[in-house]
Amino acid sequence: MHDGSIAVLGDKDSVLAFKAIGLDVFPVENETQAREKLHALARKYSVIFVTEQIAEQASALIERYKSRPYPVVVPIPSAEGNKGLGMQGIKSNVEKAIGADILFDKEGK
Repeated sequence: MHDGSIAVLGDKDSVLAFKAIGLDVFPVENETQAREKLHALARKYSVIFVTEQIAEQASALIERYKSRPYPVVVPIPSAEGNKGLGMQGIKSNVEKAIGADILFDKEGK
């Protein structure tokens, strides 16, 4: 059952700041913990922010959730920096919806 809550999943250094703004924070230390926790959170939360590192590690699981209305899984940069995974997802969704890359198709960028 989804109650409209928001969770943040990732390494401790990247996610603890979100606790200050009232989000439910779940630090994980390895890929196995990340997959298990993401699967558990998907049953309760409507939106789950995951660090890009976790998104890469659990990409198959996240792909399964894309065909469902909930949860919405959103990659965010980690404390290590931005890998561009979130923007890549937006680009892909826009391309799928419109049929062309209208956001980044400027001289091959």
